[in-house]
Amino acid sequence: MGFAIIVSMTFIGCEEEFLDAEPQSFFTPSNALNTPEGLNSLLSQAMRNLRAEFYGDGAPMITENIFSEVAVEGTTDKSGPAQDLNLLILPDARLNSADANRIGWFWEEFYKGIKYANTIIGRLDDAEFESDAQKNDILGRAIFHRAYRYYRLTQQFGDIPLILEEITTPRLNFVSTSRETILRKMQEDLNMAVPMVNAVANNGDVNKDAVLHLLTKVNLALGDFDAAIASSTQIINGGTHSLVTNRFGIDAAKPEKDVTWDLHRVENKSIPGNTEGILIVVDRLGYEDNGDYNGGTSIQRQAVPLWWRFINTPDGQNGMSDTPGIHIDQVTTIGRGIGRNRGTHYSTKAIWKNSNNDQRHKVGNWYDMEDLVYNAPSLQSSGNSYYGKNLELYLPDGTALCSDTIRNWYGFPHYKFFVPDPLNVKPQGGHGDWYVYRIAETYLLRAEAYFWKGNLGAAAEDINVVRRRAEADEITAADVNISYILDERARELYYEEGRKTELTRIAYIFAKTGKTAYNGKTYTLDNFSTSNFWYDRIMEVTDFYNKGVKTIHGDEYTMSPYHVLWPIPASAINANTQGIINQNIGYPGAENNIPPLTTIPEQQ
Repeated sequence: MGFAIIVSMTFIGCEEEFLDAEPQSFFTPSNALNTPEGLNSLLSQAMRNLRAEFYGDGAPMITENIFSEVAVEGTTDKSGPAQDLNLLILPDARLNSADANRIGWFWEEFYKGIKYANTIIGRLDDAEFESDAQKNDILGRAIFHRAYRYYRLTQQFGDIPLILEEITTPRLNFVSTSRETILRKMQEDLNMAVPMVNAVANNGDVNKDAVLHLLTKVNLALGDFDAAIASSTQIINGGTHSLVTNRFGIDAAKPEKDVTWDLHRVENKSIPGNTEGILIVVDRLGYEDNGDYNGGTSIQRQAVPLWWRFINTPDGQNGMSDTPGIHIDQVTTIGRGIGRNRGTHYSTKAIWKNSNNDQRHKVGNWYDMEDLVYNAPSLQSSGNSYYGKNLELYLPDGTALCSDTIRNWYGFPHYKFFVPDPLNVKPQGGHGDWYVYRIAETYLLRAEAYFWKGNLGAAAEDINVVRRRAEADEITAADVNISYILDERARELYYEEGRKTELTRIAYIFAKTGKTAYNGKTYTLDNFSTSNFWYDRIMEVTDFYNKGVKTIHGDEYTMSPYHVLWPIPASAINANTQGIINQNIGYPGAENNIPPLTTIPEQQ
């Protein structure tokens, strides 16, 4: 559904979408939006909308990863996946498909979340509350949801329409507002929301620390580094969350495991002993699946390599099997992956070069392909000597034993991707809660703010708080730069953070401040779409794009600097017949752009 259709047809008197409901629905004419329960139900819809980024086949999170340096699209047996970005990423292309990319999902679904928030904010005075505190908590959480979407959208798409009110009549005259203007409004709103939102909330609800965490990101995006230090410090020193450093939860009695393993067990993410999770989306087996997240995480299918085919033994025999229950059953442990979210050499090898005892990369928590063994039953029955031995990639003469090293051969964090899947004999990654914000990231955000301020000693200490928990070697102030901060984020937050969002945010900071990057280059906002840190970082540390790498299907990995911002979907621009939504530079249609708004009209 295009943007203009979404915003013009929603909440016309609130009858069509929310009030024409079956009896079991939250939304009925009498209780939909004039009671705290009805407003909280709409907040639940906003949370469900947020949650969907992390679940299902071709989850939107994958698109965030592949537009960064941590992963590429690994589906190599067909054209269409986001690999040849110069060819495929266009305003009128497929922008919301598991087989292509989820750029359009972010546009459509995040504006849907904004719609929910605006409706709550606009109708708050129609309801009666038990107390001002109850009213303020609902308002504060609605503000969070709106700001969460606008923060993400402004790093994904740049200048976009700013909608701050419920739209009750068709409207086709939207215009773009500058990214900076939107972020300043979100900063103002979030500062207002901080004292409103409850410090302690139900699992899956927004709490005060979540508001502060988002505010820290917005502060950084605006270059307001003192404010970012202050907001993150409120969480670290005075919030209700703290870094988990002791064993806890379902596997706490297993001595071979560690706190990193415990932290990422889906069974542990929402229990009282876990003080780390600031914002967690809740997904349990048996929850109704209405298409939002399609049957669980699917993370083992999406992000684990396709290890079970196309790998031979050194004597030329098929080496692998994904049959469960065989003598060496590997599929039950690691899942039946298809390699769609293919980790790069940077995220699977380079950042772990000096990992030493780092729990996040130790055997048992992390799998390299060489940790797997040849397990095909035919090898066992024939007495082949390679049965049960660890995999090898090359013969001594350099001949590869794997026919598709893109899709079939890369390492992965088993401690994050292991999600029990009782519904599938060959596991794909089942239902389970997922982190959106953790206090470990809060420390890394404050470290980044200290870096921009030039306080490298304080930055190193915040990074070391996270590294000590993982039993990794500590660093010194001399080690701190943006490259190291991004490395540590990749080690700690892989498949949790919106990596493209954060990398683009940092690119904007370099362009806004003119600060020289560690690569010796400086950037400006004037030519952001032709020269930016986002692109240079990906070209520097990865080995796919623009290097002649092709899939077995023949598609080449390409990327350009303008991909730092995604294309505004053509359907949104074309349907907006009485206004102009700007297209990002580099894509067809940008020649029609007009200056974006830099102030917010009283009536939106």
